[in-house]
Amino acid sequence: MTAERAANGAGVVTKLSSRSVADTVSRLTDMIKAKGMKAFAVIDQTAAAREAGLELRDTVLVVFGNPAAGTLVMQASPESALDLPVKVLVWDDAGQTKVMYVSPAALAERYNLGPELQVKLAGIDPLTDALVAS
Repeated sequence: MTAERAANGAGVVTKLSSRSVADTVSRLTDMIKAKGMKAFAVIDQTAAAREAGLELRDTVLVVFGNPAAGTLVMQASPESALDLPVKVLVWDDAGQTKVMYVSPAALAERYNLGPELQVKLAGIDPLTDALVAS
């Protein structure tokens, strides 16, 4: 599908999925497992809002990573643990499912990571490309 880079200065990447939020999240978690990564949490923020008596569009946060790669980044830059493991937000924007995450380049810049560590985070780009492919 279409990919767009948000120009908000935060390094957030937005990709469009032709699937529903639930189907996109299911596909993402299947892909994470198939690649041998660890899904740390799938947070249904819509359900949490409902429990608080509030309404929220379909919104799910998936927290995942590869501890072998992420640990090296956190050893070099302990404060990177604020952003690791990586997070992918899948949400409904007026009927269009959006997939969003902070780009590896933005994380590398934020935590002053060299190319050898930035590559440890770069797998999210092809993973999400495959996720939103038809």
